Amino acid sequence: MQPLLIYDGQCGFCRIWIDYWQRLTGDRIDYAPSQEAGPRFPQIPEAAFREAVQLVRPDGSYVSGARAVFETLGWQRAYESFPWIARPIEAAYGWIARHRNFAYWLTRLTFGKRIEPARFALTQWLFLRVLAAIYLIAFASLAVQATGLLGRTGISPAHEFFGRVGAGLGWMRYWAVPSLFWWNSTDMVLTGACWAGVVLSVVLFAGYLERMALVLLYVLYLSFSLAGQEFLSFQWDALLLETGFLAIFFGHSGVMQKTIAWLYRWLAFRLYFLSGFVKLSSGDPNWRGLSALDFHYYTQPLPTIVAWYADKLPRWFQHASTFTVLAVELGAPFLIFAPRRIRLFGAGLLLGLQALIFATGNYTFFNLLAVAITLFLFDDQALRGFVWTPRRANLQSAPSTRVARIIAAAVTIVILPLGLSRIFDNAGVRLPEPVEAVARYTSPFQIVNSYGLFAVMTTERQEIIVEGSNDGQQWLAYEFPYKPGDVNRAPRWVAPHQPRLDWQMWFAALGDYRTNPWFVAFAERLLEGSPDVLALLEKNPFPDHPPRYVRATTYDYHFSTWEEHRQTGAWWHREIRGGYLPPVGLRTAANFEKH
Repeated sequence: MQPLLIYDGQCGFCRIWIDYWQRLTGDRIDYAPSQEAGPRFPQIPEAAFREAVQLVRPDGSYVSGARAVFETLGWQRAYESFPWIARPIEAAYGWIARHRNFAYWLTRLTFGKRIEPARFALTQWLFLRVLAAIYLIAFASLAVQATGLLGRTGISPAHEFFGRVGAGLGWMRYWAVPSLFWWNSTDMVLTGACWAGVVLSVVLFAGYLERMALVLLYVLYLSFSLAGQEFLSFQWDALLLETGFLAIFFGHSGVMQKTIAWLYRWLAFRLYFLSGFVKLSSGDPNWRGLSALDFHYYTQPLPTIVAWYADKLPRWFQHASTFTVLAVELGAPFLIFAPRRIRLFGAGLLLGLQALIFATGNYTFFNLLAVAITLFLFDDQALRGFVWTPRRANLQSAPSTRVARIIAAAVTIVILPLGLSRIFDNAGVRLPEPVEAVARYTSPFQIVNSYGLFAVMTTERQEIIVEGSNDGQQWLAYEFPYKPGDVNRAPRWVAPHQPRLDWQMWFAALGDYRTNPWFVAFAERLLEGSPDVLALLEKNPFPDHPPRYVRATTYDYHFSTWEEHRQTGAWWHREIRGGYLPPVGLRTAANFEKH
């Protein structure tokens, strides 16, 4: 005789959950309504069937209420191991049993008429295809910039970086800066590694050698993120590494699919919640006063043309939009852990926010990556019918082995507390030393990171204009392909490609050349006429030979008004602010770089 769970067959709430439990337990437990099975067990009072479910064990003994549910689902050990929670659990069960009509409608509202066990085989398949596309974009984007940024005649040569780090760290350098490029960082190797990443992304997208491809993609991108110095230090680079690392542990067993799916939900919570939390915890008056979007559209690094129009919306609308952003970032993440229908509603809010960010700003592959992570708020039931899969795709979950359970537990034990440490770091709270130690030792591998863009809203846009001259009198401007320069050029759409020099110029304008030594190196490469660096620019005003002098000047940029745009066609209005880098020649620039 198998264990038999007896329930009230006239209770709609009971039938919904019994149907769900049957799917979870399979043929391990038998189920029967009390109206049919009750007479077979005279030792159980008839009134007891109306008050709670009854689990009849093979030996004839029985238990009821919450304990019966725990034993049915295989959680008996948890119930017995924590007796201090048994009483409140039984009290909660009793309250629900006395208010079944309310519980029924609440279940209908939050889960629907039928609850299916969460399965993530289809979600995993779709996610890996999206992740492969993001990896392909990231590596292809980097491939056309690597030599100009990190090559031997680039702005921040990788071999010089590794030489400096290696001299100070000794053998610890391989842990502090884990990168394949310690052994070789020539231009050919850097470019070849980018295209190797592209090929591996295609292999992953096609569904071949998935785990091997994921491991190699993570190792390659980690190597670049460290070799790239300031040019690969963006939050989405860290987010791609954390996302890619978790994906390595996907498998076909149900326990691994569910565990990694929940860890991605944990990542989604941290990503969105911290984005809102840092805005308020920074004390920035523009976020707290709801005026941040009065400035955001024109001060963000690379606005799109949609941002120009969004900037013209009424001020009350901008303030309402700021409130909405904060409400979504701080509120919607908690819906990630809510019942199914509420969670799907939260997913809609988060995806809507990403769509608006994508429309108004060029944030490389960040929006795609955030959407990919948000996919785990859906399960196979939600995606079925919307996602096409090839016939050969394996969408069945294999039985969970002991090894799979151990791996799932180990990954959770590492990722969950490290994620908590990142949240508490932002709140100024320290966790126990063992957790802090693990966070320190794993930080070079960027498997768990802290997030939060625009904690303090910039309220003005300073733009650096780089110019060259042959005589020190007549100056001609270098034009960048995407950052603002020519006031008559409309903001361009470039995402998901990331022009990393254009992006870094925005950060450079927040300081000066002394705090951005790479900028002096950039000026030196212009004076040398480095073809790799010049390839990063749209316009080189000195095509025949490099200039004798280079300087940089800052301007205040604002979007033009409707009237200015109608009269002049200008998309920007600018006013000179002052010098950024004084005129330098090749020898002077070299001295600046040394100091």
